[in-house]
Amino acid sequence: MRIAFGSDERTSLTDTLVEVLRSRGAEVELVGPPAGEDLAWPGVGHRVGERVAAGGADTGIVCCWTGTGVAIAANKVPGVRAALCGDAATAAGARRWNDANVLALSLRLVTATVAEEIVDAWLATDPDPGEAENIAAVERSDPGR
Repeated sequence: MRIAFGSDERTSLTDTLVEVLRSRGAEVELVGPPAGEDLAWPGVGHRVGERVAAGGADTGIVCCWTGTGVAIAANKVPGVRAALCGDAATAAGARRWNDANVLALSLRLVTATVAEEIVDAWLATDPDPGEAENIAAVERSDPGR
């Protein structure tokens, strides 16, 4: 699995997440400060989103202080469905029911243990085929129709 991983700062949590991903056999492409780049959260979210939307990564993980900014920036990229998740059940639901393809995490709220649980749930959960119509509706410009 190819994962684009970006954060607007490099922390012990981001280092742990990269180690966890690699220990699960993932090929990790770093974006932003974890890669030694000076890149703020809008750029991190957008670049990871572009990698996922273009097929250069199977999924993406983005981090910032709240997780909100990188999620919003990633969601500006057509084809990206970024979900801010604070626990494993929410991550599994975002994958199962929404076919979310970019995971957003808060560097402020998520501990290393919880982050590992979230990532494991994210990687272990596939979209529910029964939700295909709803997922397609979200991709349309007017999902209510």
